Amino acid sequence: MNPHAKLISTASLLLGTTITISSNHWVMAWAGLEINTLAIIPLISKSHHPRAVEASIKYFLVQASASAIILFSSTINAWQTGQWDITQLTHPTSSMLLTAAVAMKLGLVPFHFWFPEVLQGSPMTTALLLSTLMKFPPITILYLTSHSLNPNLLTLMAITSAALGGWMGLNQTQVRKILAFSSISHLGWMSIIILYDPKLTLMTFYLYTLMTATVFLTLNTTKSLKLSTTMTSWTKAPTLNATLMLTLLSLAGLPPLTGFLPKWLIIQELTKQEMTATATTIAMLSLLGLFFYLRLAYHSTITLPPNPTNHMKQWHINKATSPTIAMLASLSILLLPLSPMIMTSI
Repeated sequence: MNPHAKLISTASLLLGTTITISSNHWVMAWAGLEINTLAIIPLISKSHHPRAVEASIKYFLVQASASAIILFSSTINAWQTGQWDITQLTHPTSSMLLTAAVAMKLGLVPFHFWFPEVLQGSPMTTALLLSTLMKFPPITILYLTSHSLNPNLLTLMAITSAALGGWMGLNQTQVRKILAFSSISHLGWMSIIILYDPKLTLMTFYLYTLMTATVFLTLNTTKSLKLSTTMTSWTKAPTLNATLMLTLLSLAGLPPLTGFLPKWLIIQELTKQEMTATATTIAMLSLLGLFFYLRLAYHSTITLPPNPTNHMKQWHINKATSPTIAMLASLSILLLPLSPMIMTSI
């Protein structure tokens, strides 16, 4: 990809995200979302492979439709109440439309079908952006409008996302698709708690971004795109693969790793809200996701001889990214165990 085009796309991504998360007016938020959509499409289709082109078209159609519904929702609210402020969304129809539109942008069930296919057709670094940075503006809109969202619709979508994200990931062999269904499952956890504790949703998103960035950067370094490839990467980078295994277990939410913290707090908050049945259901559904995380972690630590037909480029480890991966992995694994020590010293 042309360096100038890449620079423009990256700058536009940052600009669109900044406009959306800092705006109070619906039209400005919509404009930021559109800039984001147009900026990421060249990064998705830069390989010019038919699958990448198909992924970019799917992404554009879904995101453009969701942005149009957001604009339609805000227009209805402004027509009825005279308010264009994001925090003043009070009309019931507007609230329901906005909930559906943001769910479409995030990839919540039942609007999730595009996300695994788009991630599978994208390069690994672009897939990282789609799973983390591109989720931030819609999460921010959910945060700002959390008091006026449709609670029944959002809770239903959250539970089905946690269920279907774990269920559909069980039989996948492509790493990017596994991480796509992992993202859908985690978004279910974030959505279910945003009505009761929006700040906890943001914390969950930050920790999810941290752990997912570690996994994607590690897989990109070892050039692992399938489960069979992760089995042969152990011989060349054992430390990196051991780190990947622990990060995946953290992403699964196993104590005492960092990923356990948001799930623990979410279950605690749902119990305080007298939603014990909901907390039990979503905790049991997380066991589905735990299974494919354990399978991915297991495959990443199996030692198999490398396939002689593979090109040696597959084994080239980019040492420039190693310090970044090490820092992210340390936070992804040890943030929860070290938190009491840090708080005590403060």
